Amino acid sequence: MASSSNPHKGRTGIDRVVHAAGYSLQGLRSAYRHESAFRQELWLAALLLPLALWLGRGWVEVALLAGSVLLVLIVELLNSAIEATVDRVSLELHELSKRAKDFGSAAVMLSLLLAGGIWAAALWTRFLA
Repeated sequence: MASSSNPHKGRTGIDRVVHAAGYSLQGLRSAYRHESAFRQELWLAALLLPLALWLGRGWVEVALLAGSVLLVLIVELLNSAIEATVDRVSLELHELSKRAKDFGSAAVMLSLLLAGGIWAAALWTRFLA
């Protein structure tokens, strides 16, 4: 049964899946257009994902290498969503707004450190061990 407050909540089955996929693609396009950090990380992912197939010595290593790169993109999208929401609510400087944006930025940094550590370990094992 459709909710009277939100006409989009009434979608079911394949109709819901098709619309959800469309919204997701719109989000990716918007992030690429408006977020330079996402654009840079996406181009890096385009280089690293094929390299993960070559560098990984089994499906677990490939999954860790590729997954760490995809995690960076996911966290960057969530950070961009936090920033857009905070800016939508108010552009006024406020401690809670700063804290929310700083938390998002810290999450991106941690995901980059995790990915860098996984890639460094894989490179070390492959070439220097």
